[in-house]
Amino acid sequence: MNEVTKHAIDADKLLAVVIAVTKEARPHVEPHATLDSSLEKDLGLDSLARVELVLRLERKFDASLPEQALATSETPRDLLRFLLGSVGHEARIADITVVAPVQGEGVRAPSNQQAATLPEALAYHVKRQPDRLTVFLYEEGNEFPLSYQTLWDGAMGYAARLAEAGLQPGQMVAIMLPTCKEYLYCFYGVMLAGGVPVPLYPPARLTTIEDHMSRHVGILKSAGATIMVTVPEAKPLAYLLRAQVESLNQILTPTDFATASGKDFSPRHRKPGDMGFLQYTSGSTGNPKGVDVARNSAVVKPVVVHRRHNFGIARFFGRF
Repeated sequence: MNEVTKHAIDADKLLAVVIAVTKEARPHVEPHATLDSSLEKDLGLDSLARVELVLRLERKFDASLPEQALATSETPRDLLRFLLGSVGHEARIADITVVAPVQGEGVRAPSNQQAATLPEALAYHVKRQPDRLTVFLYEEGNEFPLSYQTLWDGAMGYAARLAEAGLQPGQMVAIMLPTCKEYLYCFYGVMLAGGVPVPLYPPARLTTIEDHMSRHVGILKSAGATIMVTVPEAKPLAYLLRAQVESLNQILTPTDFATASGKDFSPRHRKPGDMGFLQYTSGSTGNPKGVDVARNSAVVKPVVVHRRHNFGIARFFGRF
């Protein structure tokens, strides 16, 4: 085996083979796979399909796998370990390998007539492919896949709770959360409630929360935020900001949305040209400035949405 082949073990290519075999074995199912998907429980591959999978992988990577690869592998990551070992690499490399999830092509992205705003684009996919994976989050070694339906349900719960808190159409909601599923629920939830998300960086360290919050007073005043959603540790300090930010009425944390349900909530639709979200510059060359992104623009701007393309933000992967 030549040196080029030895370095050709690619986790993305492995997942592509897994998906191809799964689609052939279960043609009526739209599969998606991660390195830690169960070959049997998640992908539905029986013993014959797993035999075919091992053979395909051997051909794809010009490798020879031991019998244990078929007998003991329960996930694609297990197969990756055997493939790495077969070409002389340390199998433990598989344990720290992170890749974006792979799935079938799915339905086409909506046209402007089918979905003119970001909430409409989400609703479009929920109706046509609710179980399709749209976001994959990595948090402290744990993986959190979100389907369109899961994202919609979470966002609707947030929307209902925000409306209950008094959010009116067009009002600003400051979101100071780390990259997590709650952030996504909140961002979409604000829009579904008719509000305007104002994304803010969370504090990098808990020890700097006070300074971090005080430096955002100008942004909160400029935006006219009426509600702020932040981490629990920042809530007491955020309440102190209310004396400096007259528009700020409520401070909420993800725990305040834990029991929220959007089952009976009807999304508040706004026009495509209305403000979609308000993004502030870093302020490295002066005071932070707000950039108004219209709702129809948000559908195609990669800074917010992942349409047709995969991209990463820290350890976050998404597709829209």
